[in-house]
Order: sequence, then structure tokens, then C-alpha cells
Amino acid sequence: MTFANIGTLGTLPNKRDEVIAILTRPNHELRDAGCLLYQVGTNDDDPDTVFIAELWESADAHQSSLQLKSVRAAISEAMPLLSGEMGGYRFDVSGSPIGS
Repeated sequence: MTFANIGTLGTLPNKRDEVIAILTRPNHELRDAGCLLYQVGTNDDDPDTVFIAELWESADAHQSSLQLKSVRAAISEAMPLLSGEMGGYRFDVSGSPIGS
């Protein structure tokens, strides 16, 4: 079943763009791991927050991706730039009006 992870990452002041640069580096391993969509965004109302929308073939695919060397390296690089504030939702996708 398709799995969605929609979240926010709080960044230290003025570090948002650095975190975005880390998260948006090309990583072809993600597609092979079952990632269908990985979008990173911002909202001017929350200047120290990064928004992430992920869509995966399954919750297991998402969990397994966290063991990829490239993903672990990105997490390690981003961690010192984060404030510790995190939020979001995880859910199994029931369907879409625009098809698959």
C-alpha cells in the first residue's frame, strides 16, 4: 500500500537554505528504494521551517531507505543545522482523484 510522510523540520536561524540544499541533492538511490515523490518546500510565514512531502511504495520501503548510506550521510550533515522542532503526519494512501 502506498505510504505518505508529510513533515516539517525546524532549522536553526538562517540555516533553512542549507538544509534545503542537502535535502534536494540528486539521489537516484531513492527511486530504486521505492520513493515515488520527494518534494521539499518553504513557507515565508515560517522562515526557519522546511516542509517535506514524501510518497513511497510502502511504509517498509520508507523505513528501509533510512539505512541507505547516502540517506544516512544527508541526515548526519543536516542534523547540526536543525532546531529539533519536527512535526508531521504519516499515513497509508487510500486513493487519488487524479489516478496513479
